[in-house]
Amino acid sequence: MSMDLNDYTIIKEGEAEILMHAKNEVFYNKTQVNNRDMSIAVLRTFISRWKLEHEALLSKRNKSGAKLPENNVSVSEVDDTLNDSDMNTEKSNEECEGPAEKSQDDTCTTSEEPVKTEGKVRGELKPPRVLEALSASGLRALRYAREVEGIGQVVALDNDKGAVEACQRNIMFNGSVACSKVESHLADARVYMLTNPKEFDVVDLDPYGSPSVFLDSAVQSVVDGGMLMCTATDMAVLCGGNGEVCYSKYGSYPLRGKYCHEMALRILLACIESHANRYKRYIVPVLSVQMDFYVRVFVRIYTSASAMKNTPLKLSYVYQCTGCDAFHLQPIGRTVSKNTSVRFLPGFAPVVPQECSHCQKKFNMGGPIWSAPIHDQEWVMNILSDVKSMKDRYPAYDRISAVLTTISEELPDVPLFLSLHNLCATLKCTSPSAVIFRSAVINAGYRISGTHVNPLGLKSDAPMDVIWDIMRCWVKNHPVKAQPADQPGSVILAKEPVLQANFARAVASLSKAQAKKVARFLPNPERHWGPKLRAGRQITSKHISLLGEEKVNGCLSHQDSELDAKRQKIEKLEDASAES
Repeated sequence: MSMDLNDYTIIKEGEAEILMHAKNEVFYNKTQVNNRDMSIAVLRTFISRWKLEHEALLSKRNKSGAKLPENNVSVSEVDDTLNDSDMNTEKSNEECEGPAEKSQDDTCTTSEEPVKTEGKVRGELKPPRVLEALSASGLRALRYAREVEGIGQVVALDNDKGAVEACQRNIMFNGSVACSKVESHLADARVYMLTNPKEFDVVDLDPYGSPSVFLDSAVQSVVDGGMLMCTATDMAVLCGGNGEVCYSKYGSYPLRGKYCHEMALRILLACIESHANRYKRYIVPVLSVQMDFYVRVFVRIYTSASAMKNTPLKLSYVYQCTGCDAFHLQPIGRTVSKNTSVRFLPGFAPVVPQECSHCQKKFNMGGPIWSAPIHDQEWVMNILSDVKSMKDRYPAYDRISAVLTTISEELPDVPLFLSLHNLCATLKCTSPSAVIFRSAVINAGYRISGTHVNPLGLKSDAPMDVIWDIMRCWVKNHPVKAQPADQPGSVILAKEPVLQANFARAVASLSKAQAKKVARFLPNPERHWGPKLRAGRQITSKHISLLGEEKVNGCLSHQDSELDAKRQKIEKLEDASAES
């Protein structure tokens, strides 16, 4: 492929290099280095665990096969039994089953049907296939191919011809490894995923805006036990700026609380679960993060009609008081066990009265959201240790290690969080330090932690009655000015505390990272670190806030020089035609 390198800028990230044209033809955002580094870290952990799970399955099958002569049971019967029993451990190979004449291209790429010989079962694990459904320049696909050990084929899709040409150019520019592993196609990602069901071990969705239109086909394209990585950048919608739009796209109504970014994560997870359930599938989140201007979730997708019935237990509506910071979760479903049977029933309601018991104001209702854990702490610790052992290979090491450290210390079973400053704003009082407030909660017999979403956020399993009692005790020691009687703070403080708070410093009031003074919330590395223009849009002076004055002026001067060149060319043609 012949090209003039003087027309391009070489951008290096990790071990990959791409050629970017001066015009805004193909989307590229430097800020997304955090996103790509986090994805690579998760992908490395996924591949190592994928291998361990496969080896455990083969070991289990071999042990069962060795007992065949004693039990007089056929190997095929053992295989069928194991496949059924392993449905919940996500090792079912039903996507690989089919007629004997099925071609190799149509078979599962994660593992072949084990070969049965003399009572033993042998299976070969193929390198995982990855689909990057919206590739643009192809930088993410190239980094996967060059930096993730043990990865197989990486398929990069885009429905823009210019983006596909740029991706193919970048593949060739990155040498033989990229050429052998990465392939680029001009295709609609939705159609491609629908026509390739259960073909990819990992599907990566990173659209410009909402991923909602891609989710239905994405959950069908992932193999059983595979990984779906999904980004949503439409945070104004997910955080309650346009609640009706969020409901139309994700099927949930957002609330504008301090926890809105975590709620955005949980709305996205609930939406993915909803799409998966339509095909007797369900999700298991391993990591969910809110960084910069977007949310990113990593979920494994499994097939099980019986396990899918647990979905209503994982979803809840949220009641948010309009006067104070109290919120309550209303589970959609519940179970009743009798002997060995389990019945699924609607959840008990309502969990709140018509008016808030603390400040006598009304409630807003939002959701449904994913109220089950959004992280797998074992995965988080494995990813974090892997990142620390290979820090030189992550351009955004400082940022992703800080985020993972904070996530590793979150309470996994507590949805949403409180803001200490908001509590104090309601009461119009001075704020206690986070250590003092944490100590009071711990001394009352409850758990408390921070959250990676907000440096001022606090997760706790303490009920709101206990939280407000602690704040009442604080205000007694730090009096406030008299407020109108109908104000929420006045109503709350008018009640005597039932719990007498103990503000003595608790040992666990600081997390391990805080005690060691590990950085957890880092500033942006440079100005204008955020979203960028959609590819193809002309840069004008109104984009200074997004790109910076220097960048905008440079692009405008470049555009002016191009216009001058076009004018000169037209004038020459007109002069030539006049002379003739």
